[in-house]
Amino acid sequence: MKPSKAVARVPQRGGVLVIDKPRGPTSHDVVARLRRALGTREIGHAGTLDPMATGVLVIAIGEATKLAPYLTAADKTYEATLALGAATDTLDAEGTETERAPVSEELRAALSAPLDGGSLPPALERAFAGELARTLQTPPAYSAIKQDGERSYALARRGEAPELAPRPVSVLELTLLAAGVDRALPWMTVGLRVSKGYYVRSLARDLAAALGTVAHLTALRRTRSGCFAIEEAVLLDTPPEELAARVLVLDHAASRALPVTRLSALGARDARFGRPVRSTELDSVPWSAGTASAWLDPDEKLVAIGERLADGTGRVLRGFAG
Repeated sequence: MKPSKAVARVPQRGGVLVIDKPRGPTSHDVVARLRRALGTREIGHAGTLDPMATGVLVIAIGEATKLAPYLTAADKTYEATLALGAATDTLDAEGTETERAPVSEELRAALSAPLDGGSLPPALERAFAGELARTLQTPPAYSAIKQDGERSYALARRGEAPELAPRPVSVLELTLLAAGVDRALPWMTVGLRVSKGYYVRSLARDLAAALGTVAHLTALRRTRSGCFAIEEAVLLDTPPEELAARVLVLDHAASRALPVTRLSALGARDARFGRPVRSTELDSVPWSAGTASAWLDPDEKLVAIGERLADGTGRVLRGFAG
């Protein structure tokens, strides 16, 4: 008699799984593999990683797919390595080289100087300050943004250079982690924390331009997405039963990712039916109108994502099955 095959059982209402994405597969490839491993089609991801990139990919399963818009909106932290002096069409090492430009002796000296307690040589300080002040960024031509109904990367592959409009972004932190001139091309590794919508590949283009040269990414690792960090990530080739065991249950995941509002039993009942919730049925912790929060019932179960209105009452934004 054949031994029974282990069944991967995710929590009943689903949850969030933090994957350490390897280099190579697309984010969609990762989702496809997890659908097979966990035996469910209700899986999505929050925040795309390019095939070359590695690190934190937040996976939403089951009812947690409703959390995806809120998870995607979180700040993200990266470590990125740039090769200076050569540009590619995709702005990373996966692309075709398009240009070579000299790297000044001043910049080479700055890259070879030992790091000094966080202070930057003048050649780097000006460029870093400019990026930290950035409010708008032009996305890479090779991106999934649609232009006239077609993906930008499809236009770029046909040689039709798309003109993408700059998008609002913010750079919250930018630090130099390592640098050198000991490779084929001068290089630097930076750490950065950025807002939703920021393309790290564009950083290679823009930071290099500020330094008077060109560059492309050779490595990119996401170390944090919102509240989910690389230290809790699981490898993609982990056995299915262990993957299922590492899923953070929906209630806990939502409570970590969003502010929490606790409802009375009556408030929870109204929320489950999508009805407005009176201010007396919501807890009295400090709140601000229009801020989404995870609404929990008296048993600490997620009922909805909701927001408070200016008059103190609550409105359901997204409901969850009981």
